[in-house]
Amino acid sequence: MINPLPALARIGEKTGSLGALVSAMGCAMCFPAIASLGAAIGLGFLSRWEGLFINTLLPGFAWLALLINALGWFSHRRWQRSALGMLGPTILLLSLYPWFQYGWSSYATYTGIGLMLAVSIWDLFSPANRRCDDAACATGDRP
Repeated sequence: MINPLPALARIGEKTGSLGALVSAMGCAMCFPAIASLGAAIGLGFLSRWEGLFINTLLPGFAWLALLINALGWFSHRRWQRSALGMLGPTILLLSLYPWFQYGWSSYATYTGIGLMLAVSIWDLFSPANRRCDDAACATGDRP
């Protein structure tokens, strides 16, 4: 039987990161540095849906990336890689909700989006491979 989890994890990680980046590019008021990059590549028309991007899409894509990276552990069994993949969306979600009242929250938001993008690029060039087979992983032994 074919396991769809690895393909779902690879596609979901990229979708979450790219969606969060495009959502941030559409909000010139909240993220002027990323929004200017978005306007330079022709995404300036997205500014009219700024509220939708910040309140719905950006957190939605961050939750998607967080969930997919957590599920990715089941396909490649590398907890360090999964933890690094979940760190970016976690920082982004924290900066949108509990840390939003602080002046430094925009730096945390940029850090979260940048980390999500960096992990996605890393995964493109060096995809995670399973470190042990099912029998060895079940007992905790490595081949």
